[in-house]
Amino acid sequence: MEMNTPYMPFFGFEKEPFTADIAVSDILETDQLLAAKNRFDYSLGLGAIYLITGEIGSGKSTAIRYLVNGLHPSEYKRIYVTATSGSILEMYRLIMAALGMKPAGISRAVMTDRIKREVLELIHSKKQSVVLVIDEASLLRLEVFVELHTLCQFEMDSKPYLPIVLAGQTHLIDNLRYPGCLPLASRVVAKSHFIGAKKEQMQTYLRHHLTIAGVDRMLFENDAITAIHQGAGGIFRKANHLARGSLVAAAMRHEKTVNAEHVRLAASEIF
Repeated sequence: MEMNTPYMPFFGFEKEPFTADIAVSDILETDQLLAAKNRFDYSLGLGAIYLITGEIGSGKSTAIRYLVNGLHPSEYKRIYVTATSGSILEMYRLIMAALGMKPAGISRAVMTDRIKREVLELIHSKKQSVVLVIDEASLLRLEVFVELHTLCQFEMDSKPYLPIVLAGQTHLIDNLRYPGCLPLASRVVAKSHFIGAKKEQMQTYLRHHLTIAGVDRMLFENDAITAIHQGAGGIFRKANHLARGSLVAAAMRHEKTVNAEHVRLAASEIF
């Protein structure tokens, strides 16, 4: 399938309807997402750890954007890092960079101390709460989980100054069950597991994305919705690819609605 047909003007879109770079204000507030917000708010209030798990493309990173965006920057210092499989020193450098600090020093103890001092400075002098968000946390080495527990400890572990959000694939929970990780796991007070959408939810999702892109009519026929839902396994990221590709296929044939054949053509182009 050639991709040279300008499908957006053909259907009357004002912007790309199925992009990962969606504005936070345009994110569909599903029941799953609203439940995640309740758990996030609860764990934040306790200064504890909140887990978000799910398969690739299930909406974890979108959920993080939605949750963190609700924290006013004058009240919260939001430390966002994307995990790697590197050492704890690499993780500390990422955290320091997110805090606007020069990641100087080679000692683990020195870096821990500097990060904690910065957190206390934000809390006591700038009157900001702090939250650390680690995306792709399932990539972290087990020893990094052990060290993160140390980072959470303030004033003989009596002050919950650093709530953490850990987001990753499903085996993140298994990693936290290792004996050395149990001290950090003991700080977990809430968790959300993102699963694939049902067909009705997928239909709502597709309609929502058409609407925010400036099209107020349903372009996907029922068999196309079924094909997208089945082909994506209910996963929104893959549904985005199938929906966009099927719109392109329909536009190439100058057809004003999308059917299952268009979805089949789109599916042949992606993994």
